Amino acid sequence: MKINWGTGIVIAFALFMTFILYFVFKVQSDSQYDHEMVTEEYYKKELNFQHQIDKQQNANSLSERVRIESNNEGLLIVFPKDFDITKIKGKVSLYRPSNQKLDFEVPISLSTSNLLIPKTDLVGGRWDIAVEWEYEGKEYLNKKEVSL
Repeated sequence: MKINWGTGIVIAFALFMTFILYFVFKVQSDSQYDHEMVTEEYYKKELNFQHQIDKQQNANSLSERVRIESNNEGLLIVFPKDFDITKIKGKVSLYRPSNQKLDFEVPISLSTSNLLIPKTDLVGGRWDIAVEWEYEGKEYLNKKEVSL
């Protein structure tokens, strides 16, 4: 039996589609591949969006802003020096876009105006840092992307 070039192209397309479909079904059905969402409660977070914008505007209106710096020891978060550090409450959320399992939060507990997150707690790569804090009833939010 002789196969002409038209039949060869059809067979090649059919084999290629079979190859692609095999991998699609394998990834969808295998529990080894993690199908995590970017955030668990996406729609609930979107309802709070205006509140987040207000907190960011509060943070941007400060004369001395919160600084987030990466150094040899880890991640240093520097709060304004003119604030009473005992009245600052909140949390630092560290979000890893590539792996949800590495995300964690650190409560803000200050003895100086600096908060250090040790480098041993952080894996190299991109981190999205969100510092949500409150001072005398006013809420603030600082965000920054850091690559370690």
